[in-house]
Amino acid sequence: MPTPNHAGQAIVDSLARHGVKRVFAVPGESYLAVLDGLHGADIETVVARQEGGAAYMAEAHGKFTGEPGVAMVTRGPGAANAYVAVHSAWQDGTPMVLFVGLVPIADRMRESFQEFDPAAWFGTQAKRVLVLDEASRASEIVAEAFFAAKSGRPGPVIVGLPEDVITHEFSGSLVHPIPVAEGALSARELEAITTALAGAEKPLIYVGGQRWTPEAAAAVTRFAEANGIPVAQDWHASDRVPFSSPVNVGSLGYGRSAVAAKMFDEADVLVAVGALPTDVPTDGFTLRQRPDAVNFLVSIDTTLRGRSGAVTDHAVASPVAFAEAVERVQLGRAAAWDAWRAEGHEAHLALATIGDDETLPATAEGTAHMSVVIGELLGHLPADTVTTLGAGNHTAWAQWFVPTEVFPSQLATRNGSMGYSIPSAVAASLESPERLIVSVCGDGEFLMNGQEMATAVQYGAAMLVIVMDNGQFATIRDHQEHHFPGRVSGTQLSNPDFAGFARAFGGHGETVTSDDQAAGAVERALKAVTEQRKPALIHVVTDQAINLP
Repeated sequence: MPTPNHAGQAIVDSLARHGVKRVFAVPGESYLAVLDGLHGADIETVVARQEGGAAYMAEAHGKFTGEPGVAMVTRGPGAANAYVAVHSAWQDGTPMVLFVGLVPIADRMRESFQEFDPAAWFGTQAKRVLVLDEASRASEIVAEAFFAAKSGRPGPVIVGLPEDVITHEFSGSLVHPIPVAEGALSARELEAITTALAGAEKPLIYVGGQRWTPEAAAAVTRFAEANGIPVAQDWHASDRVPFSSPVNVGSLGYGRSAVAAKMFDEADVLVAVGALPTDVPTDGFTLRQRPDAVNFLVSIDTTLRGRSGAVTDHAVASPVAFAEAVERVQLGRAAAWDAWRAEGHEAHLALATIGDDETLPATAEGTAHMSVVIGELLGHLPADTVTTLGAGNHTAWAQWFVPTEVFPSQLATRNGSMGYSIPSAVAASLESPERLIVSVCGDGEFLMNGQEMATAVQYGAAMLVIVMDNGQFATIRDHQEHHFPGRVSGTQLSNPDFAGFARAFGGHGETVTSDDQAAGAVERALKAVTEQRKPALIHVVTDQAINLP
């Protein structure tokens, strides 16, 4: 490979060396040299409509592939717009690298146009904040950023690119990627875990977090199924164990079954793999807080950031390392846990069952039941369907009812961040165009990044979008009714024609205002996605009184 003629080119060549296939960007004059490097490169530049959308796409790519998603934005306002995804990546432990153009070095500390301090802005929400001050170190900085984003507990890394430095001649060498350790279970740790499980009356495996691979998820599933150990999954991380597996007792967090929460709290031995007992699964640090609780935490994060409750033992290992250690372990006690396991699995299946038409509550004229639309959709879904969702009550329709049979197949935020559904669907569709991508959105959530439908059309991201329109920020309305009954304030919305919105961008649009329209709308929308290869949107007008399943 010829020596790059400027640092911007070296950055692009280094991204290619790290296996990057696409970057998500909103262009800016502060990093023109990098855009120049991308000209003619074997890296696709996906131009988003807003920096928040671009950065969400990068975060979703990190979740979906396990490799850092790459976003590029300009200084000041561009960086501010991208911050929401950085916070999501920080709290969700997602590998992501955000390149931010900066003012020239000579203009620092002079209140220059769009100047800001990247370390001050991002220092508490990123694993590292790096600034390229020497052109010769451009490739080294990229390698350091990717290593930091992937190693240990993954997370976001910020790379600042001064406008002048990236135009300077690159005189360094291209640096190879830095290997990331998976950790391991020592013989002592493996014996302690297996001995505790073998002697347990109510064992439970709890899974989630990052650093999973399809192979690791399959291996952990085989271990749990062979030994009859029930598995609970972290909130918005429902794809580590197949939805239909007999050991799956459901997801913890908001909208979980009471049985799953009880099992999590009552288990006499808990083995947490990748996931930790954080605030959401513990119901605000109330479940599993006994000082004598037996909790084996298998986490590559040496700090155990976010954990609560007792720690019996901490194995510094990724889910990959855990899967390799336990895959062939036979405890010989599966039958002893039949009743314990079956109770949880039956509750999980019951929560995922949509009632028949006779049991549905009456709905106002001009509105439809979301359950009817989802019910129609379920009959058409391939086993490897990917669902994406943002935040809000509407996410329960995907979390409860849409099966996640393989890993990865669910993209969602665990920090309650809205506006994620559409950008994450774009990222998943571009990465795996052969899979059906279904994005379940609320009306308020969709409009936070709905403009990225234009990006989907431009780059051929064929995906199905379902917008539940109840004319309100329903989650906040629910909280409002609980704390201030009958005093609705600041939660009501006046919405556009979402189907027309999709068509305006070049997608397919359907509107459902009665249950008898659902079947045709689903069929036509799926045909647009699978045969015409363009995004399709189903606008479901629902009754405000019926927010949840």
